[in-house]
Amino acid sequence: MPTTPIASKKSRPFLRLLPDWESRINGLRVLTGNTPLLAIECEVHGRPRTVYAKAENLNFTGSIKDRMALHIIRRAYETGKLQPGGLIIEATSGNTGISFAAFGRALGHPVTIFMPDWMSEERKALIRSFGATVRLVSAAEGGFLGSIRLAEELANETPDAFLPRQFANEQNVEAHETSTGPELWSQMRWQGLTPDAFVAGVGTGGTIMGVGRFLRQVNPAVGIYPVEPANSPTLSTGHKVGKHRIQGISDEFIPPIVDLAALNHIIAVDDGDAILMAQKLAAEVGLGVGISSGANFLAALDVQRRIGTDSVVVTVFPDSNKKYLSTGLLSYEPAKPGHMSSHVRVLGFRALSRVCGSCTDPTPLALGQG
Repeated sequence: MPTTPIASKKSRPFLRLLPDWESRINGLRVLTGNTPLLAIECEVHGRPRTVYAKAENLNFTGSIKDRMALHIIRRAYETGKLQPGGLIIEATSGNTGISFAAFGRALGHPVTIFMPDWMSEERKALIRSFGATVRLVSAAEGGFLGSIRLAEELANETPDAFLPRQFANEQNVEAHETSTGPELWSQMRWQGLTPDAFVAGVGTGGTIMGVGRFLRQVNPAVGIYPVEPANSPTLSTGHKVGKHRIQGISDEFIPPIVDLAALNHIIAVDDGDAILMAQKLAAEVGLGVGISSGANFLAALDVQRRIGTDSVVVTVFPDSNKKYLSTGLLSYEPAKPGHMSSHVRVLGFRALSRVCGSCTDPTPLALGQG
């Protein structure tokens, strides 16, 4: 029986040999981003609502930070700032450290992470599990700001070290402008919907600034709302104030990449309310998400209350509940007067398909014409 010969590389001119690092990064890219969009049905004070959220817990290491980490590493290879085997050093509250530790080891790099010592034990353990060195920084040593200072010092004294500087690196914004934003827009357009607002907690600010920048390009009228803990309103005050339990946001200062003038007003969420909402999402419909996801969901409902309960509001669920097993997320949390979560009943959710660039012409997806 005749067979069709397999074409050689010479007969396939569209193939090209990639540098080893690029081939490996392309492989990791398949595991990063292009997450499903969830349509979450709920009732608030007995009235129906729908909130849309990107399921970022389905990224390579389980958080939205994978997008930024892989993008920055790719750019560093392209510019020569990161050399094969070079030490990667970063200051982080946890998820970014996990991302750089995993990607770094996958690409053959040693990794050293500086982080405040009050982050969850799961985050510390996960970073170590990927072979990274973890240097814990106490409040007396400066906490988040101390972590950044110590990371800078180590980078300055280590030849060929690479310091991503996530809080000040515009490539953090670019990662979400070129991936999260276009994905979200395309998924909404496939449903015949146009986002009225995007809501997200601010840690480094990369998500809110990058997604916001893309959405404003395709829909200048869209509202972009940053979220902060009501217990520690760093964005509102401009400096560290109070304490909170929503790990990953409000890291004691306003990051340089955040431009508050380009955003709508700040939405404040109590950390206890965020914990209760995250608990409800897990207990009532099986969505095991982290505390910041609870905060984002409540903030999205608050924005709907302000601009119209039938408005299309989108947010992100940055990670899962698995990194918070030792925190208050899995403990009893008392409801307090003023908590919105007490009036929310989660009914269910629909998972909207990922963007399919391989099974259809990707041009309409990129342009949001699907």
